[in-house]
Amino acid sequence: MVIGVPKEIKTRENRVGLLPVGVAELTRHNHKVIVENNAGSGSGFENEAYVNAGAEIVPGPKEVYGKADMIVKVKEPIAPEYGLLRENQIVFTYFHFAADRALTEAVMKSKCVAIAYETVQRPDRKLPLLDPMSEVAGRMAVHAGAKYLEKTFGGRGLLLSGVPGTEPATIVIIGGGVVGTNAAKIAAGFGARVIILDIDLYRLRYLDDIMPKNVTTMMSNRYNIAEIIQHADLVIGAVLIPGAKAPHLITRDMLKTMRPGAVIVDVAVDQGGCVETTKPTTHEDPIYNVDGVVHYCVANMPGAVPFTSTLALTNATLPYAVEIANLGWESAIRHNHELLLGVNIVKGKIVYENVAKAFDLPFTPLEQSLTS
Repeated sequence: MVIGVPKEIKTRENRVGLLPVGVAELTRHNHKVIVENNAGSGSGFENEAYVNAGAEIVPGPKEVYGKADMIVKVKEPIAPEYGLLRENQIVFTYFHFAADRALTEAVMKSKCVAIAYETVQRPDRKLPLLDPMSEVAGRMAVHAGAKYLEKTFGGRGLLLSGVPGTEPATIVIIGGGVVGTNAAKIAAGFGARVIILDIDLYRLRYLDDIMPKNVTTMMSNRYNIAEIIQHADLVIGAVLIPGAKAPHLITRDMLKTMRPGAVIVDVAVDQGGCVETTKPTTHEDPIYNVDGVVHYCVANMPGAVPFTSTLALTNATLPYAVEIANLGWESAIRHNHELLLGVNIVKGKIVYENVAKAFDLPFTPLEQSLTS
């Protein structure tokens, strides 16, 4: 199989879908790897390292998409890439379809096979290809919140930890999964007052056991969210329904009750955001203000720390990429149920139900798209 690695073109996206060690592993299995010129340079991996590992360097994306049987990348294709996708080509990346109808329709039109990192799921319901970036984003969310609480950016002018004789900041985290847990760890380390909400009582019991005493837990419901955000200096949205659009747990009316200069970091922005006023932003222009509340909604937060993020991501994705390359996508998903759950769109048909529901589009069970 020919595996292609394009250079990411989303704004300030410095990650890369495959490292030289991945090239070496794939070529060891007699696959050919083509890498776009300087695709890895933003993560600290230059062309020479890829060539030494056995890759061929090509000048641009047309050569990558035109020759590859499987594309391995990080972020979803964006408009300039839509026309490069080919029928029957496997595209293995983050897609987050439920938040982007234009992307969904473009991928359907291309008739490629879209296997989404974010819906690959283990039997224990863990998301092995989403979790590494959720860990990064959760930890970064506190850093971002601390920065934009500064008065310079319209924030309250508050130090998360406080100092002797002053109160620390109050941080509310909505969602106790991977993002929320990692955010709580960092926030607690800063010495902030942290409240983490989740709908799963057993998860709250677990978090109560492992977190330090400056972290408290609360059941997540509309009433509690509306009450607690009134006292928050920083709110971190950490909600996830795999493959589906995130629910709006903070409405515009709730926003008006928050403290002027409070900050919202909505990590759920990739799936549409859990705040009604969320809209995607970029690392170049990361914040905006609604009703006196600063919103940070960068849709590729880990792209700002690409060395860490790329290593963490490719550690997780490489075994699956090798399996797809070795077996072909149909045999791979028959062999590996985790990968089966990653298949979202096949040859123009939506085969992942939550994506179809997001846009009221026809859903086709995956088995109907498989050859006998």
